[in-house]
Amino acid sequence: MMATAESCTGGMIAAHCTDLPGSSSWFERGFVTYSNEAKSELLGVPAAIIDQHGAVSEPVALAMALGACYRSHAQVSVAVTGIAGPTGGSADKPVGTVWLAWCIQGIAHAERHLFTGDRGQIRQATTQVALRGLLQRLPR
Repeated sequence: MMATAESCTGGMIAAHCTDLPGSSSWFERGFVTYSNEAKSELLGVPAAIIDQHGAVSEPVALAMALGACYRSHAQVSVAVTGIAGPTGGSADKPVGTVWLAWCIQGIAHAERHLFTGDRGQIRQATTQVALRGLLQRLPR
């Protein structure tokens, strides 16, 4: 079973999954945790990690992916947190910065991407990379 934990994509990954016929046999649930409070309340991301590293960071993405598995009946998850724009970026974290994380049976991995384009293009690219990354990491 799979779960999603989404911030900047706002449920797009879950929507793509549930667009597929038969997805109820492998898609367990999706968490849309747009606010920092939602990340903490729904996924158990410690507020101290968000305060120390910012919501768009590797530690937060990893905690989101782990939380999605621990707070569901899923064995795998994908999590995304990023800055889709057009505002909100900084020198350290420009618009298009996205951290993606995958948890497969309790082991989480994360990677940073810098996507270009407008808000919709950044969100769509994030969704595609998230799903492609999950498929690549699943045991065969």
